[in-house]
Amino acid sequence: MGENQKARIATTSLAGCFGCHMSLLDIDERILQLAELVVFDKSPINDIKQFTGRCDVGLIEGGCCNEHNVEVLRDFRKHCDILISIGDCATMGGIPALRNTVPLQECLDEAYRDGPSVHNPSGMIPNDVELPLILDKVYPAHEVVKIDYHLPGCPPSADTLWEALVALLTAKPVELPYELVKYD
Repeated sequence: MGENQKARIATTSLAGCFGCHMSLLDIDERILQLAELVVFDKSPINDIKQFTGRCDVGLIEGGCCNEHNVEVLRDFRKHCDILISIGDCATMGGIPALRNTVPLQECLDEAYRDGPSVHNPSGMIPNDVELPLILDKVYPAHEVVKIDYHLPGCPPSADTLWEALVALLTAKPVELPYELVKYD
């Protein structure tokens, strides 16, 4: 199969830790088999910063905690036929969403003014036009755009990502046995 016949995949990490991308890389030698099925477009895996064309699949790691995350996610929805939220941050907000129980101003005060390790004599909270606007809370991806599939886990295992991607790319039924999706 030629490169122009391969599926195009894009990936991004929003408000997350890159653990899901590390899990994808943990497919180890199977990355060579994946390379037979796909071409990576915009992704930190290949450091392509802009979409080079329409993508079949977009993998979204992380939720949305600022306006830049929202812009990136909307751009992925615009350029990808299928969007998959991977990991707990993308599917439900994950650890970053712990701040949702505390008012935003209180979070900013703790981080920049009142925290036990903060040294900020000016007492100013960063407010530069170059910094993306922080959202009132952290939103899972499906609350911002339509997401087609969800793969939970923190992070989902390499085997879970492998099985789901290969099934999707080869039009086979997804078989995720309990061992791949249990978290007990």
